[in-house]
Amino acid sequence: MKLIKIIFYLVGLGLILALAGVGVLYRLYNTQLPSVDELGEVRYQMPMRIHDREGGLIAEFGDQRRFPVSYDQLPPVLVDAFVAAEDDRFFEHIGVDFLGLARAAVELVRTGEKSQGGSTITMQVARNFYLGREKTYTRKLYEILLAVKIERAFSKEDILALYLNKIFMGHRAYGVKAAAQVYFDKDLPELTAAEAAMLAALPKAPSTTNPVSNPERALARRAYVLGRMLKLGLIDQPTFERSIDEPLPGRLYTSAEVVTRAPYAAEMARRDLVEKYGQEAYEMGLAVHTSIDPEAQQSATRALRQGLIDYDRRHGYRGPESDWSDWLEDREALEKQLANTSRVGGLLPGVVLEAGAAEARVLVRDAGEVVLDLDSMSWACEYQDTDRCGPKPKAVDEVLGRGDLIRVESVDSDDGVAYRLAQIPEVTGAFVALDPSSGAIRAMVGGFDFFHDSQFNNVTRAERQPGSGFKPYLYSAALDQGFTWASMINDSPVVVEDGVRQGIDWRPSNYGRSFGGMRRMRDALTRSVNLVSIRLAQAVGTSTVLEYAGRFGLPVEEWKPTLSMALGSYTLTPLDQVAGFAVFANGGYRVSPFLVTEVDNPDDGVIDSHPAVSRCDDCPVDTADPSLAPRVISAQNAFLMRSGLRGVVREGTGVRAWRALEREDIGGKTGTTNDQRDAWFTGFGPGWVATAWVGFADNSELGRRETGGKAALPAWIDFMRDVLPPPEEIEEPPEGIVTAWIDPDTGKRVPEGHPGAIREYFDSTNPQAQLPEKDAAAESGTSREVIDNLF
Repeated sequence: MKLIKIIFYLVGLGLILALAGVGVLYRLYNTQLPSVDELGEVRYQMPMRIHDREGGLIAEFGDQRRFPVSYDQLPPVLVDAFVAAEDDRFFEHIGVDFLGLARAAVELVRTGEKSQGGSTITMQVARNFYLGREKTYTRKLYEILLAVKIERAFSKEDILALYLNKIFMGHRAYGVKAAAQVYFDKDLPELTAAEAAMLAALPKAPSTTNPVSNPERALARRAYVLGRMLKLGLIDQPTFERSIDEPLPGRLYTSAEVVTRAPYAAEMARRDLVEKYGQEAYEMGLAVHTSIDPEAQQSATRALRQGLIDYDRRHGYRGPESDWSDWLEDREALEKQLANTSRVGGLLPGVVLEAGAAEARVLVRDAGEVVLDLDSMSWACEYQDTDRCGPKPKAVDEVLGRGDLIRVESVDSDDGVAYRLAQIPEVTGAFVALDPSSGAIRAMVGGFDFFHDSQFNNVTRAERQPGSGFKPYLYSAALDQGFTWASMINDSPVVVEDGVRQGIDWRPSNYGRSFGGMRRMRDALTRSVNLVSIRLAQAVGTSTVLEYAGRFGLPVEEWKPTLSMALGSYTLTPLDQVAGFAVFANGGYRVSPFLVTEVDNPDDGVIDSHPAVSRCDDCPVDTADPSLAPRVISAQNAFLMRSGLRGVVREGTGVRAWRALEREDIGGKTGTTNDQRDAWFTGFGPGWVATAWVGFADNSELGRRETGGKAALPAWIDFMRDVLPPPEEIEEPPEGIVTAWIDPDTGKRVPEGHPGAIREYFDSTNPQAQLPEKDAAAESGTSREVIDNLF
């Protein structure tokens, strides 16, 4: 008994001396210790997060996934778990646990090795924010003194919050909120006692006690934490028993928060931010808000992918991706191999288990075994080249063989989900949609699949010839120069001397190599007549056309004023094209496309934002102010062009859109280049302007009859079907637009009621307008003249 008292007094004396020693050392070294004031305004390394216009997450960039929280946001069970696991006297000591240090000292004497024993949560905060992880006596002393200094400056709650926001929890997760999302797909208040204990088990060894990477050690460490919680009275026996039996998560949820899948837009935003802020952009916690509309983005992705798949099917089946016959005898290995094979553009990988004449049995990732019949692969004639494929299959086993690695497409059916044979398209494409009033990018799809393709964004980087998609700019210039929709232009062969190069003439032709004689200008646009475009460019002047195209924001700096420009011989990107058409859609104002609307971070709030866009009628055409949309064509010219482009859809090369949507308020223009290497459609509807482009990355031919109206327009139709509001009444013409009855064959004015007469719009404000003559032969002798007083 006497010996116990002696030991007790010695221990007490030792603690008193230790406290006194710490106090003396603190006073001696306090001025040499770093200031801890900055912990009150600590800036954690946080990832860059890209959001859609409604706040939904698109993507996250950065090595550290962290979401700082305050102490008030920490559920009690999580606080209890960490205190039990790391420092059960945390709320009692002064930052240093002398009993723990004593145990560490005994361990040193016993084994001769330094250990980490005795480190309190406050000491870990000191180490994590100020010191390295090396185990030396000097560092330990500084750690102790810093812990005391931190305790004097901050409350226990603030210290614990600092700790729980800083610690590494494995799989890029830093801090408890990120870890809860990564491992459990939960917010902190939703955590169970078992989940809280699992998180508390991680900081000691995030790799070796990880519940996904090393479940056995994770269970053992979690059981230890739960046992400590039970011993300390932080949970009761039933909770302990229930928590011990709770299963571990079997997967990670690193992408659980992604709401809108727009990887091309995310990459575009990432590049812009890194260019502006450097590599720190990945650590500043930037919240990057974009103009992407989540529903429009989903529609654009679906529309482009389906358009590319449909094109691909028209040209036949190229065969399986690989031969997996050797895997068929080992079902477990086969399923594992299949699970490691990615979806591409929504197409699922599958391996053919058996194939007969009537059907094939296919093991499909995430779907199990499915049956494909002949109808599901009726398109799969054998590919020969872009213009030819073999006969349609008559039996399933003509197409599929045992062990084939294939792709299948899931489709809705009356019986639920059905599956069809598919293949990853070799052709690529782009789709982009803007708000024509501001230039805000609402949807952007730069290829079939960002993660499978080269991540090359065709929207912003594919410089391709627009073909006839350039003609609206030419026709707008012609209207400005005095032509009208009733102007008659000769559709007959043209020879351009030295048009190819010196000594070699250029003989352009129409699609189909036909000629139509004299045509009205409106009809020539509707039918996309090449030879009329050449004559218009000759009449207007190629230099004028070039300057005029520059008003729309097209990249004309490297272009030359040649007649071939009238047929879209110079290259531009889909983003250039859609921005150019926005001018027609919005009444004549050039807008600059933009994606990022606002950038903020947790410390500074909003640090950058795109200004609101205002229309400006008297600004310089070439203004670079992003807040201004300068008028570049008159309201009358824009109205006439919308009328002409609606005609293209109503009865011209874009008629498929009219048949599908049956709307009077849509318009647009197809574009097809020589040998069908590029297929385009750009068009507008109320509140929207969008471009679809299809082509091969190596500029190969798409094949015969793969025009803009066939290859690109279907994607535009599918998108507009989803996003357009209810049809609007036909817009009222702006002031100065007048109408007259004309003869469609001659372009001359005729009285109302004249056989075959049509009504046409004219711009009475344009002093250069070549107004149509009266057709004397059609005069009825009455005084009923529709617009004599206006012409």
